[in-house]
Amino acid sequence: MKFISLIYSRGINRLLLTTLLTSLISLVICAPAAYADDTSQHKILILGDSISAAYGIRQQEGWVQLLQNDLEDSVTIINASVSGETTAGGLQRLPPLLKEHKPSIVIIELGGNDGLRGYPILSIRKNLHALITQSANTGAQVLLLGMKIPPNYGKRYTDAFEQNYVQLADKLKVPLVPFILESIAGHRKLMQSDGIHPTADAQALIVQNVLPSLRDMLD
Repeated sequence: MKFISLIYSRGINRLLLTTLLTSLISLVICAPAAYADDTSQHKILILGDSISAAYGIRQQEGWVQLLQNDLEDSVTIINASVSGETTAGGLQRLPPLLKEHKPSIVIIELGGNDGLRGYPILSIRKNLHALITQSANTGAQVLLLGMKIPPNYGKRYTDAFEQNYVQLADKLKVPLVPFILESIAGHRKLMQSDGIHPTADAQALIVQNVLPSLRDMLD
């Protein structure tokens, strides 16, 4: 208080000094809060196919947007999903996405189109492995979303396709949602007429399948 009184006893220069002092104090107090807000915000990159690109429904109805609504301002989600995307296509697009957005978490939802087209199991595994390791090498956490496919190519192929996700998650020590369409696939009311893509009513269930693993990562 004596210091403030001394300032006010010295005329116009004292007023200028007071203003500068007040600004300096405000800067010191506010800067740590702004820094804390920046570091507490997670940036999530979702690299997926039509399941995550809200195929056949409005974007605001898709599970990615519902996830953003649920997590509110605690995260920023970048949805880099493209309908028809394969693991090879995702692998080409990933490096510039990582460089541009610098996500703290990468969610990989790819492989379904590879499986539907009968691509070699080892090629799918190799691409998924590269997607995970490239993301992890930037310091990002990785969440792998598993997929299952119809038995068009026989039980041996479909079983090997499903095991790709399990084996990679175990080998690379990343969390896995075994089947993103759990409790959705096979239910007529929850699937579009093509039998592949979930309806708008199913999107909240996808969020429920993904959110527990994601919350563990956010915590």
